[in-house]
Amino acid sequence: MASNDIVLGFIFLFQTGFGALGNSFLLGLYTINFFIGPKLRLIDMILYHLAFVNDLMLLSKGIPQTMAAFGLTNFLDDVGCKLVFYLHRVARGLSLCTTCLLSSFQAITLSSGSSRWAGLKARALKFIVSICFLCWTFHLVAYYVTLLYVKGPNRSKNITGSNYLIYCSATTDVLFNVALYVFLIFLPDVLCVAIMVGTSGYMVFVLCKHHQRAKYIHGNNLTLTSSPETRATQSILLLVTLFVSFYSLNSILAFHIHLGKPTSWLVHISAFLTTCFPACSPFVLIVSDSQVPKYFLALWERIKLPV
Repeated sequence: MASNDIVLGFIFLFQTGFGALGNSFLLGLYTINFFIGPKLRLIDMILYHLAFVNDLMLLSKGIPQTMAAFGLTNFLDDVGCKLVFYLHRVARGLSLCTTCLLSSFQAITLSSGSSRWAGLKARALKFIVSICFLCWTFHLVAYYVTLLYVKGPNRSKNITGSNYLIYCSATTDVLFNVALYVFLIFLPDVLCVAIMVGTSGYMVFVLCKHHQRAKYIHGNNLTLTSSPETRATQSILLLVTLFVSFYSLNSILAFHIHLGKPTSWLVHISAFLTTCFPACSPFVLIVSDSQVPKYFLALWERIKLPV
C-alpha cells in the first residue's frame, strides 16, 4: 500500500470519527435535556434532526471510504453496496432539506415582530414535523433508483465507466439517468440552495439594519453584546455558508467525474467534500450557539453528585 493511501485513510478516519463524535454528543445532549433538562427551543428540534442525518451521512460514507482508502475495495457485496449508497444519498438529501428548513425558520424568527409572522412562528412546530415527514418520504422514494443501478464491486482496477465508485460500481442508462437526476435530484436541490441563499441574505439585511438602529440610538458608546437570538442567527448563517460552499464545490467535482475520466484521487476528494459539512456542523453549533453550553452545564449540575 502506498504511503499516500495510508495518509488518505487516516484523514478519512479522523474526519469520520471526529464528526460522528460531535454529532453524537449533540444527539445525546438534546435527548437527555428533552427528558430531564431545561425546555428545548423549537429550533433545537431542527438541530436534533440535522445532527441525526449528518451522523447517518458520515457513517454511511466515511466508513466505507476509509476502508477503500486503506486498500480494502471488496468488503461489500451487492446488497451492502445498495444499502450503503441508498442511506448516504437519503441522508445527504435530508441534510440539505433540514439546513434549508433551519435557515427559513430563523428568518421567520427574526421577523416575528409583526403579528402575521408571529402567528406563523406559533404554528411552526406543526409545520416542522410535517415538513420533516415530507422530506423523509420524498427522499426515500426519490433515491429508490439508487437500489437499481448501484451494484457490487467491479473486479477491474480501472476507475472508468461503471467502476468510478471504487468499492462499488454503477451501471445505468445515461439518458435515463440524466433525466431522472434533473427532475428528482437537481431541481429540488437547486430550490433548497436558492431558499437558503435568499433567507441568509434576508437575515444579514435584518441584522445589519438592527445594528445600525442600535448604533444610532446608543451613539459611539455602544458596546456590542449580542443577544441569544443574534448569536443563533450568526451560527445558522455560518452553517448555511459552509453547506453551500462544500455543496457547490462537490457538485462541480462530481459533474466532472461523471463526464470525464475519473481517477481515484478525484473520487476521494469528492467524498471528502461530501462529508466536510456533517463533520464540521456540530462543532460550529457547540462553539457558536450559546444554548449548547447552557444545556450541558444544566445537565452537569443535575447529575453531579453532592460532595
